[in-house]
Amino acid sequence: MVWTAHLALHYRRDGGRTVAHDRHEGPLRVLQALYPEGEAICHHVVVHPPGGIVGGDVLATDLHATAGTHALVTTPGAAKFYRSAGPQAVQRAHLRVDDGARLEWLPLETIAYRGCHARNDVRLDLAPGAQMIGWDVLALGLPAGGEAFDHGRFTQQLHWPGVWLDQGTVDGEDQRLLDSPLGWAGHRVLATAWVAAGTAWPAEQREALLDAARSSPATAGLAIGATAPDPRLVLLRVLAPRVEPAMQLLQAVRAAWRQIAWSLAPHPPRIWRT
Repeated sequence: MVWTAHLALHYRRDGGRTVAHDRHEGPLRVLQALYPEGEAICHHVVVHPPGGIVGGDVLATDLHATAGTHALVTTPGAAKFYRSAGPQAVQRAHLRVDDGARLEWLPLETIAYRGCHARNDVRLDLAPGAQMIGWDVLALGLPAGGEAFDHGRFTQQLHWPGVWLDQGTVDGEDQRLLDSPLGWAGHRVLATAWVAAGTAWPAEQREALLDAARSSPATAGLAIGATAPDPRLVLLRVLAPRVEPAMQLLQAVRAAWRQIAWSLAPHPPRIWRT
Protein backbone atom coordinates (compact mmCIF):
# COMPACT_ATOMS: atom_id res chain seq x y z
CA MET A 1 0.00 0.00 0.00
CA VAL A 2 1.26 3.47 -0.94
CA TRP A 3 0.81 6.25 1.60
CA THR A 4 0.55 9.99 1.04
CA ALA A 5 0.70 11.93 4.28
CA HIS A 6 0.81 15.61 5.16
CA LEU A 7 1.32 17.24 8.55
CA ALA A 8 0.89 20.98 9.17
CA LEU A 9 2.32 22.37 12.41
CA HIS A 10 1.54 25.92 13.46
CA TYR A 11 2.94 27.56 16.57
CA ARG A 12 1.68 30.86 17.99
CA ARG A 13 2.16 32.82 21.19
CA ASP A 14 -0.69 33.01 23.70
CA GLY A 15 0.50 35.16 26.58
CA GLY A 16 3.62 33.42 27.86
CA ARG A 17 2.73 30.07 26.27
CA THR A 18 3.70 28.58 22.90
CA VAL A 19 0.47 27.08 21.62
CA ALA A 20 0.59 24.36 18.97
CA HIS A 21 -2.04 23.56 16.38
CA ASP A 22 -1.61 20.60 14.05
CA ARG A 23 -3.58 19.24 11.12
CA HIS A 24 -2.82 15.91 9.47
CA GLU A 25 -3.85 13.92 6.45
CA GLY A 26 -2.72 10.31 6.31
CA PRO A 27 -0.40 8.51 8.73
CA LEU A 28 1.77 11.36 9.93
CA ARG A 29 0.84 13.09 13.17
CA VAL A 30 2.04 14.41 16.52
CA LEU A 31 1.63 13.16 20.03
CA GLN A 32 0.38 15.46 22.79
CA ALA A 33 2.22 18.76 23.24
CA LEU A 34 4.62 18.64 26.19
CA TYR A 35 6.09 21.49 28.24
CA PRO A 36 8.99 20.04 30.28
CA GLU A 37 10.76 23.44 30.29
CA GLY A 38 7.73 25.55 31.08
CA GLU A 39 4.99 27.03 28.93
CA ALA A 40 7.27 29.06 26.67
CA ILE A 41 8.75 26.01 24.90
CA CYS A 42 6.57 23.38 23.22
CA HIS A 43 8.01 19.89 22.64
CA HIS A 44 6.39 17.78 19.90
CA VAL A 45 7.08 14.20 18.85
CA VAL A 46 6.13 13.42 15.25
CA VAL A 47 5.09 9.81 14.60
CA HIS A 48 4.62 7.77 11.43
CA PRO A 49 2.63 4.70 12.52
CA PRO A 50 3.38 2.51 9.44
CA GLY A 51 7.02 2.60 10.50
CA GLY A 52 8.64 2.57 7.06
CA ILE A 53 8.58 4.47 3.78
CA VAL A 54 8.29 2.51 0.53
CA GLY A 55 8.37 3.37 -3.16
CA GLY A 56 5.61 5.82 -4.05
CA ASP A 57 5.09 7.09 -0.48
CA VAL A 58 5.20 10.85 0.06
CA LEU A 59 5.51 12.25 3.60
CA ALA A 60 5.39 16.05 3.87
CA THR A 61 5.66 18.34 6.89
CA ASP A 62 4.93 22.07 6.78
CA LEU A 63 5.93 23.90 9.95
CA HIS A 64 5.38 27.56 10.79
CA ALA A 65 6.70 29.09 14.01
CA THR A 66 5.30 32.58 14.50
CA ALA A 67 6.80 35.49 16.45
CA GLY A 68 7.71 34.80 20.07
CA THR A 69 7.33 31.01 19.92
CA HIS A 70 9.84 28.28 20.66
CA ALA A 71 9.14 24.81 19.29
CA LEU A 72 11.15 21.61 19.55
CA VAL A 73 10.26 18.80 17.13
CA THR A 74 11.71 15.30 17.22
CA THR A 75 10.74 11.68 16.42
CA PRO A 76 10.51 8.49 18.49
CA GLY A 77 12.59 6.41 16.08
CA ALA A 78 14.37 6.28 12.75
CA ALA A 79 12.73 7.05 9.43
CA LYS A 80 13.23 3.93 7.28
CA PHE A 81 13.31 3.91 3.49
CA TYR A 82 12.72 0.32 2.38
CA ARG A 83 13.61 -1.40 -0.90
CA SER A 84 11.67 -0.11 -3.90
CA ALA A 85 10.64 -1.92 -7.07
CA GLY A 86 11.03 1.36 -8.97
CA PRO A 87 9.00 4.33 -7.69
CA GLN A 88 10.77 6.92 -5.56
CA ALA A 89 9.79 7.44 -1.92
CA VAL A 90 9.87 11.04 -0.71
CA GLN A 91 10.17 12.71 2.68
CA ARG A 92 10.18 16.49 2.81
CA ALA A 93 9.90 19.27 5.34
CA HIS A 94 9.36 23.01 4.89
CA LEU A 95 10.33 24.91 8.04
CA ARG A 96 9.31 28.57 8.34
CA VAL A 97 10.48 30.59 11.34
CA ASP A 98 9.26 34.15 11.85
CA ASP A 99 11.03 37.10 13.39
CA GLY A 100 11.55 36.50 17.11
CA ALA A 101 10.77 32.76 16.95
CA ARG A 102 13.02 29.79 17.73
CA LEU A 103 12.86 26.27 16.31
CA GLU A 104 14.71 23.08 17.16
CA TRP A 105 14.34 20.48 14.39
CA LEU A 106 15.83 17.28 15.84
CA PRO A 107 14.53 14.11 14.14
CA LEU A 108 16.27 10.82 14.76
CA GLU A 109 18.20 9.23 11.92
CA THR A 110 17.02 8.27 8.44
CA ILE A 111 18.00 4.74 7.38
CA ALA A 112 18.38 3.97 3.67
CA TYR A 113 17.91 0.23 3.23
CA ARG A 114 19.55 -1.75 0.44
CA GLY A 115 17.65 -1.23 -2.82
CA CYS A 116 15.73 1.88 -1.80
CA HIS A 117 14.97 4.70 -4.21
CA ALA A 118 14.46 7.67 -1.94
CA ARG A 119 14.58 11.43 -1.61
CA ASN A 120 14.81 13.59 1.50
CA ASP A 121 14.33 17.38 1.27
CA VAL A 122 14.51 19.97 4.05
CA ARG A 123 13.88 23.64 3.27
CA LEU A 124 14.50 26.45 5.75
CA ASP A 125 12.95 29.92 5.61
CA LEU A 126 14.16 32.17 8.42
CA ALA A 127 12.99 35.76 8.80
CA PRO A 128 15.32 38.40 10.25
CA GLY A 129 15.39 37.77 13.98
CA ALA A 130 14.49 34.07 13.64
CA GLN A 131 16.85 31.42 15.06
CA MET A 132 17.10 27.66 14.65
CA ILE A 133 19.07 24.61 15.69
CA GLY A 134 18.63 21.56 13.49
CA TRP A 135 20.19 18.38 12.23
CA ASP A 136 19.86 15.63 9.66
CA VAL A 137 21.37 12.14 10.00
CA LEU A 138 21.61 9.62 7.14
CA ALA A 139 22.61 5.98 7.70
CA LEU A 140 23.26 3.70 4.72
CA GLY A 141 22.25 0.09 5.25
CA LEU A 142 22.47 -1.78 8.53
CA PRO A 143 26.16 -2.37 9.25
CA ALA A 144 25.47 -4.01 12.61
CA GLY A 145 23.07 -6.46 10.92
CA GLY A 146 25.42 -7.23 8.06
CA GLU A 147 23.23 -5.52 5.45
CA ALA A 148 25.33 -3.28 3.23
CA PHE A 149 23.96 -0.45 1.13
CA ASP A 150 25.42 -2.02 -2.03
CA HIS A 151 22.66 -0.93 -4.38
CA GLY A 152 19.95 1.71 -4.31
CA ARG A 153 19.87 5.51 -4.58
CA PHE A 154 19.32 8.21 -2.00
CA THR A 155 18.99 11.87 -2.96
CA GLN A 156 19.08 14.62 -0.37
CA GLN A 157 18.70 18.39 -0.40
CA LEU A 158 19.14 20.73 2.56
CA HIS A 159 18.24 24.21 1.37
CA TRP A 160 18.01 27.69 2.82
CA PRO A 161 17.34 29.80 -0.27
CA GLY A 162 19.94 32.47 -0.84
CA VAL A 163 22.13 31.21 2.02
CA TRP A 164 22.88 27.48 1.86
CA LEU A 165 22.33 24.62 -0.57
CA ASP A 166 23.58 21.11 0.18
CA GLN A 167 22.44 18.46 -2.28
CA GLY A 168 23.63 15.20 -3.77
CA THR A 169 22.80 11.60 -4.61
CA VAL A 170 24.40 8.54 -3.07
CA ASP A 171 24.41 5.42 -5.26
CA GLY A 172 25.08 2.18 -3.44
CA GLU A 173 27.28 0.96 -6.31
CA ASP A 174 29.48 4.07 -6.28
CA GLN A 175 32.39 2.67 -4.31
CA ARG A 176 34.63 5.59 -5.23
CA LEU A 177 32.30 7.92 -3.35
CA LEU A 178 31.61 5.61 -0.43
CA ASP A 179 35.11 4.25 0.20
CA SER A 180 37.47 6.95 -1.08
CA PRO A 181 39.22 9.14 1.51
CA LEU A 182 37.89 12.06 -0.54
CA GLY A 183 34.33 10.80 -0.05
CA TRP A 184 32.71 8.87 2.77
CA ALA A 185 36.04 7.15 3.58
CA GLY A 186 34.37 3.83 4.36
CA HIS A 187 31.90 5.35 6.79
CA ARG A 188 28.19 4.76 6.34
CA VAL A 189 26.67 7.55 8.46
CA LEU A 190 26.61 11.21 7.41
CA ALA A 191 25.29 13.80 9.86
CA THR A 192 24.81 17.52 9.34
CA ALA A 193 23.91 19.92 12.14
CA TRP A 194 23.30 23.65 11.91
CA VAL A 195 22.62 26.67 14.06
CA ALA A 196 21.10 29.43 11.96
CA ALA A 197 19.82 32.97 12.39
CA GLY A 198 17.95 35.29 10.08
CA THR A 199 20.39 38.03 11.08
CA ALA A 200 24.17 37.52 11.23
CA TRP A 201 25.55 36.07 14.44
CA PRO A 202 27.87 38.49 16.26
CA ALA A 203 31.45 37.50 15.42
CA GLU A 204 32.33 36.50 18.98
CA GLN A 205 29.21 34.37 19.34
CA ARG A 206 29.77 32.73 15.95
CA GLU A 207 33.31 31.76 16.96
CA ALA A 208 31.99 30.32 20.23
CA LEU A 209 29.46 28.21 18.29
CA LEU A 210 32.22 26.92 16.01
CA ASP A 211 34.53 26.16 18.94
CA ALA A 212 31.77 24.24 20.71
CA ALA A 213 31.36 21.97 17.68
CA ARG A 214 35.09 21.43 17.19
CA SER A 215 36.09 20.87 20.80
CA SER A 216 33.36 18.51 22.02
CA PRO A 217 34.84 15.40 23.71
CA ALA A 218 32.31 13.34 21.73
CA THR A 219 34.27 13.96 18.49
CA ALA A 220 36.77 11.21 19.35
CA GLY A 221 37.06 8.66 16.53
CA LEU A 222 34.82 10.62 14.14
CA ALA A 223 35.62 12.62 11.02
CA ILE A 224 34.18 16.11 11.56
CA GLY A 225 34.32 19.59 10.12
CA ALA A 226 32.76 22.78 11.45
CA THR A 227 32.44 25.85 9.24
CA ALA A 228 30.56 29.12 8.94
CA PRO A 229 29.88 29.50 5.19
CA ASP A 230 27.70 32.55 5.90
CA PRO A 231 27.61 34.97 8.86
CA ARG A 232 24.11 33.65 9.62
CA LEU A 233 25.02 29.96 9.62
CA VAL A 234 27.29 27.55 11.48
CA LEU A 235 27.52 23.99 10.14
CA LEU A 236 28.85 20.77 11.61
CA ARG A 237 29.42 17.76 9.35
CA VAL A 238 30.16 14.31 10.70
CA LEU A 239 31.16 10.99 9.14
CA ALA A 240 30.81 7.98 11.43
CA PRO A 241 30.80 4.19 11.15
CA ARG A 242 27.50 3.91 13.03
CA VAL A 243 24.61 6.09 14.16
CA GLU A 244 25.20 6.01 17.91
CA PRO A 245 28.50 7.95 18.09
CA ALA A 246 27.24 10.49 15.54
CA MET A 247 24.05 11.07 17.50
CA GLN A 248 25.97 11.32 20.77
CA LEU A 249 28.07 14.09 19.23
CA LEU A 250 25.05 15.95 17.83
CA GLN A 251 23.30 15.89 21.17
CA ALA A 252 26.40 17.21 22.95
CA VAL A 253 26.87 20.00 20.40
CA ARG A 254 23.18 20.90 20.45
CA ALA A 255 23.41 21.27 24.24
CA ALA A 256 26.41 23.59 23.90
CA TRP A 257 24.80 25.62 21.11
CA ARG A 258 21.62 26.03 23.16
CA GLN A 259 23.62 27.53 26.00
CA ILE A 260 25.69 29.83 23.77
CA ALA A 261 22.83 31.05 21.58
CA TRP A 262 19.94 31.13 24.03
CA SER A 263 21.36 30.67 27.56
CA LEU A 264 19.18 27.57 27.93
CA ALA A 265 19.93 24.24 29.61
CA PRO A 266 19.97 21.15 27.33
CA HIS A 267 16.63 19.58 28.36
CA PRO A 268 16.87 16.62 25.94
CA PRO A 269 13.42 15.28 24.96
CA ARG A 270 12.30 12.42 27.18
CA ILE A 271 11.74 10.19 24.14
CA TRP A 272 15.53 10.06 23.60
CA ARG A 273 15.98 8.34 26.94
CA THR A 274 13.42 5.56 26.47
